Amino acid sequence: MPRLLAITGSPSAHSRTAVVADHVLGRLAHSGFETAHLSVRDLPAADLLAARRGEPEIRRALEAVAEADGLVIATPVYKASYTGLLKAFLDLLPQDGLAGKTILPLVTGGSLAHVLTIDYALRPVLSALGARHVTAGRFVLDSTVERGNGPDRLRPEAELDLYQAVDEFADALRPVPATALTAAP
Repeated sequence: MPRLLAITGSPSAHSRTAVVADHVLGRLAHSGFETAHLSVRDLPAADLLAARRGEPEIRRALEAVAEADGLVIATPVYKASYTGLLKAFLDLLPQDGLAGKTILPLVTGGSLAHVLTIDYALRPVLSALGARHVTAGRFVLDSTVERGNGPDRLRPEAELDLYQAVDEFADALRPVPATALTAAP
């Protein structure tokens, strides 16, 4: 089964973006995928900003990306784009660092005015890094992430929309059966 890694680029310790990514990973794990979560904020800031690829934690993070078959790239919107924290991490990847990978981009934000962040800010950098396939991403409104009283959760309408994107991502990761490749049109 493919290995999946969620990379979250929020600098916040109480990130709604991380809540969304964890929901995605839970659904994928329930479907039998091997999952892991990398929060860029947990990497040593000095090593990240100085691009010290050889430092142990940075090296392990880059190896996790290299070993993953698919990535969930999740970020809040800051100033109409993905976070500088995520950018600093993506800059550490080699030029073909996402080659052969399927990517699910996720963006969280306070207003639908930022919904195009996926297509105009995040998708181009993922493609430039050689991603094999960037699936249809999702924008999740901050107001649909409920935190505080009990476990963090998504409002049902947001969860339904998110899970549709997750299922499409999972389908893109599954190998095409040989019989489908040889079937006549």
